[in-house]
Amino acid sequence: MSSPTVSTKLSRIAKQSERDATRVFTILAHLMDEAFLTEAFHRLRKDAAAGIDQVTARDYAESLEVNVRDLYQRLVSKRYRAQPARRAYAPKDDGTLRPLAILVLEDKIVQGAVTMLLEAVYEPMFHNFSYGFRRERSPHQALKALRDQCLRLGIRWIVDADVKGYFDSINHGLLREILQSRVNDGTLIRLIGKWLHVGVLEAEGQILRSSIGAPQGAVISPMLSNIFLHTVLDDWFEQTVRPLMKGRCFLIRFADDFVLGFEYEDDAKRVFEVLPKRFARFGLTIHPEKSCLVDFSCPRSWESKGKGTFEFLGFTHYWNRTRRGRWTIKRKTRPKRLRRTLRALWTWCRENRHLPMSEQHQKLCQKLQGHYQYFAVRGNYKMLEVVFEWAEHAWRYWLNQRSSKKSVTWAVFDRKIRRLFPLPKPRIIHAF
Repeated sequence: MSSPTVSTKLSRIAKQSERDATRVFTILAHLMDEAFLTEAFHRLRKDAAAGIDQVTARDYAESLEVNVRDLYQRLVSKRYRAQPARRAYAPKDDGTLRPLAILVLEDKIVQGAVTMLLEAVYEPMFHNFSYGFRRERSPHQALKALRDQCLRLGIRWIVDADVKGYFDSINHGLLREILQSRVNDGTLIRLIGKWLHVGVLEAEGQILRSSIGAPQGAVISPMLSNIFLHTVLDDWFEQTVRPLMKGRCFLIRFADDFVLGFEYEDDAKRVFEVLPKRFARFGLTIHPEKSCLVDFSCPRSWESKGKGTFEFLGFTHYWNRTRRGRWTIKRKTRPKRLRRTLRALWTWCRENRHLPMSEQHQKLCQKLQGHYQYFAVRGNYKMLEVVFEWAEHAWRYWLNQRSSKKSVTWAVFDRKIRRLFPLPKPRIIHAF
């Protein structure tokens, strides 16, 4: 008899988890055979950066069967060793840098395999209001659910909370306890412990290790963060908070970004006061300056604009009138995110102005299409126009700086470049 396929194995685990919410899975690691590891490799992003060993997915795929067999043998014989991640940094909206960990390829494969097992166990447990890093769920679904519930439930108060350095603050001991309450497989727990403790290699050659935190950029980190916040926030809200509220309320969470909505001010104040205490029990901190209680009541008919606003998933949410004069909730690109986009376009045009025109055009089109793909929601067209017009302005300006002749005037740009190399104009993609 042939062995069950990877999808069959995962389906069995998911059904067992859904059928028995109290079941503790103690034997899962044996499912990670060569076929399972091969499937984990195929699910990886093939264009991701290489780790400290400089092995790319293309290199590994040249002898995939041999490499996977060797990796499997090392896992079975406990000779597998996690490698330190390579440190990289990405800019944040507030001007600071977000530390990222770039793993070696084999660590990505094994982490992907463990993530597949954890996903099968925990996906039936996760609540519907959790949208981050889950299959067939997206930030746009979270945005739609947020707007719909505010309108349908008559929400008047928003708790806009920010977890300070969430990924860098996850307590390893508490995470292990949470995992073992549902997945108490010694092999998986040891593997996760290796990845959390192996550390990251800084540019100076120093390896930094910490007893807290999950490295951002690691394949398994999103799953671990979801599991941790499922206990810290999601279950607590469903089992403790919601039953005690006088009015209607909701929670929308995308990874560590979340918004709480309440019908009554007293309910919102009670939760806003107790929220830092709840997170402190798990070693997490609610940012005192970035968290606030917002009066998000629908304006009265004679008022010219809404009261409070809040930011979530890159958008500012606010009350405004429709064309027919009715009040509704609209979204526009968050100012910090918009400024970062404009700054990035200006910098790219400056640094790449000597590339061939066709190559510049291709790259700029990709950048604009990528921006539209996320931010092209109904009501945000004007902000899309700002980005489009700025892209043309930056491109024309830096093309004009390529020589002392200053020959790329707006007339030349309009007659030649706009006609031969038109940039994609904005259009609404997500009408909800």
